[in-house]
Amino acid sequence: MSKIHFLNVNEGDCSIIEHLSGHKTVIDVCNAKSLTLALAARPQFEGAFSGNFHQKRYPVNPISYMYNHGITSIFRYIQTHPDMDHMDGIEALFAAFKPINFWDTANTKEMPSKNWIGSPYQESDWQFYKWLRDNSHQISPRRLTLYSGDLGIHWTHNWQGEPGGDGLYVLAPTHELVAAANNADNDYNRCSYVILYRIGNNRIIFGGDSHDETWEHILDQHKLDVSNIDLLIAPHHGRRSGRSYDFLNILRPTLTFFGNARSQYLAYSAWHHRGLSIVTNNQANCMVVDTSKTPMTLYVTNQSYAQRVNQGTFYHNSFKAWYVGPITENLIP
Repeated sequence: MSKIHFLNVNEGDCSIIEHLSGHKTVIDVCNAKSLTLALAARPQFEGAFSGNFHQKRYPVNPISYMYNHGITSIFRYIQTHPDMDHMDGIEALFAAFKPINFWDTANTKEMPSKNWIGSPYQESDWQFYKWLRDNSHQISPRRLTLYSGDLGIHWTHNWQGEPGGDGLYVLAPTHELVAAANNADNDYNRCSYVILYRIGNNRIIFGGDSHDETWEHILDQHKLDVSNIDLLIAPHHGRRSGRSYDFLNILRPTLTFFGNARSQYLAYSAWHHRGLSIVTNNQANCMVVDTSKTPMTLYVTNQSYAQRVNQGTFYHNSFKAWYVGPITENLIP
């Protein structure tokens, strides 16, 4: 069974895809703890709250979460771009799961020592990432720097050269966007991956921290692929970011997942005035999607939110989450 997990990991990103092939893809990481701490951690299933569901208070550790779901190895890890809220705990994650493939961007970002004063992140994670990035000759993990439209065995094709593979399609970055990130104003959101995941008739987009130039390229070169999609993992965790949201007029996602941020910083209005539904980590905690059906089915780890949306909710042992319902236009009130 194919599943997507969108984890509640503080104000960062971490998504997991369980492919029909048996491969596991992890896209970004945040709030990951060491293997010892992860094994000692207990998965949390939170009690009821009214109004604001306050699930930001209960972030999960991706390492313990994956062990709890029977995931013991990672086939590919995708670093959408080199920001710390997308690689918090990367060293611990790689120690625990030893990814075989490492998708990275050809960035040249550096972090001065002064940046770590008062930082919530660990300099050791940055140094580990730099080792992965700058030692591309290593055999494992195999580092790939991919660009819009790149094809390859496992992600877009199988060993026989037939379309399909794990259903991952790179929409961005382009060579020009990476060059702009490295040479212009060091805005490394410019070079963020945007990944389209196709499974059956379902289409899911992982937006990374993509910005306006990225979406101009995507709508110019991949418009049909991204029109009227089923699920969007919101760029920038759903935060306002001084950007245009006109791309939503084409994507028209049936449902969008937002990460954590203070409510005044989230771009609710861009979705609401277009009549588009969202679910936030602060409401649902972690979201789990059964992608093997059309329409796909949503489960969440916060029981009280599931009950608010669907009084007939039930706990599903395989998903380790509470049933919300099929992802349709009428799912979220």
